[in-house]
Amino acid sequence: MDTSSPAVLVNAELLRMYVGRKVRTVVQVIESDGEIATGKSADERQLIIKGLPDVSPMSHVEVIGIAESEQSIRAEKWTNFGHTFDTQSYNQLCQLANGEFIGLFM
Repeated sequence: MDTSSPAVLVNAELLRMYVGRKVRTVVQVIESDGEIATGKSADERQLIIKGLPDVSPMSHVEVIGIAESEQSIRAEKWTNFGHTFDTQSYNQLCQLANGEFIGLFM
């Protein structure tokens, strides 16, 4: 396992802290055209995911990529988590991974 460049767990609020770095997040796809997708983050904000293949609306997708701005990520890898995913728990995980327990995730 390559640990030289870890992807930071983020929601939309935390994304702004990691522009230019590798991040990992889960979004619920609102729309996708096979190149750019609009998604809702675990903290209910809109994100743009570039380079994401066509994904059916309402699917939850984990994206690993580079944060290009406070609202967009260039996808390098993605995994479809289907239509059921606990976004509240994921949002809490993001808060813990960037706060009290940051040492466990970095």
